[in-house]
Amino acid sequence: MQPLTISPPGRKVPANQFALFNLGFRAFFLLAAGFAALSIGLWVWKYVTSSAPALTTVSASQWHAHEMLYGFAFAVIAGFLLTAVKNWTGIQTLQGRPLMGLVACWALARSVMLFIPSQVALAVLFDGAFNLWLLLAVARPIILAKQWRQLGVLSKIVLLTLGNMAFYAQATGLSTQGAHAAIWMGLLLNVSLILVISRRILPMFIERGVEEEVTLKNALWIDRLLMVGLAALLLNILTINMDTLNIVLGLTIAISAGFRLWRWHTPGIWQVPLLWSFYLGLWLINLGFLLYALSFMATNISVILAIHCWAIGGIGVITLAMMARVSLGHTGRNIHQPPRSVVWIFSLIILAALSRVLLPLVLPDFYRLSVMLAASGWIAAFTLFTILYWPILTKPRIDGTPG
Repeated sequence: MQPLTISPPGRKVPANQFALFNLGFRAFFLLAAGFAALSIGLWVWKYVTSSAPALTTVSASQWHAHEMLYGFAFAVIAGFLLTAVKNWTGIQTLQGRPLMGLVACWALARSVMLFIPSQVALAVLFDGAFNLWLLLAVARPIILAKQWRQLGVLSKIVLLTLGNMAFYAQATGLSTQGAHAAIWMGLLLNVSLILVISRRILPMFIERGVEEEVTLKNALWIDRLLMVGLAALLLNILTINMDTLNIVLGLTIAISAGFRLWRWHTPGIWQVPLLWSFYLGLWLINLGFLLYALSFMATNISVILAIHCWAIGGIGVITLAMMARVSLGHTGRNIHQPPRSVVWIFSLIILAALSRVLLPLVLPDFYRLSVMLAASGWIAAFTLFTILYWPILTKPRIDGTPG
């Protein structure tokens, strides 16, 4: 797979042009970050007041998980893939009015689910249109360029779409277990996509980003073991859910992914915020698999801690790290000189993950405090990203080229 690259020189564009819909990453990254802060703020209010969304067939927690996995995370995936596929294939992806239409479908679905969830049928319509449109927009250039090796990434979009529809099947009363399947599919497919993409790009980022000369290698057996392990774990959870398999698969994934990260380590990482954030996010994913396995072995470790370790520490940290880097590189800025405030962004989201995961283990009587600290850190991190990256994502590239 070709790495994300800065677009080649081309025609100049006016410096004051509104560029939010020039390429997929711009609108989706900005709106995903804003939605992440807004939706968790709303969830905290419902958590504190013990109120629930007007949905009788899914729980408040399932509603919350759906909006994080199929609202926030899916938007980040959309922005990343619409940008990456253009670079992988050399074929232009959605921009301008078609991109505005895709964003509108996503935004309308989120508005319904956040503010008028009783009208869930409208969310099905808008979210279904968003999922299908995105799938076609990503598949078309891949097929035209005959880059069949990218079908693995494309398959995850198909599965996420099926998971989303499974949730809505329960939300509309057509099934009784769709939400459970959807949440586990959304969680592990997002983690799987992160592991696939990080395997392809993080070693390159490290080699080019540290001062010392280093060459990092990947082991094919680790890559295959991780993908097989993740597929087996998801299948086990959705079918027989055997405790022994959960323990074995959780530990296998944690150990093998940890070994891969150990092979990628070099001291220079800790001098570069856009590297150590990504690296720590992957370690938090590993911690999630370890906690998941231990939840079937120790009574004081709840599976909910593993879930939030993946969700906040993995998806939250990695998406912020990726959005921060891609937004700089694809607007013509120097990725080696990010805004100084990114250190605060990454620190806040990592502290949010640790508060939600580790504090309940050491101070179980302060569980509610751990939830509030985690939510505060999450909201602060994504709010700061939205403010800091607003001018970067809405203004044209600083070199005047399209993109």
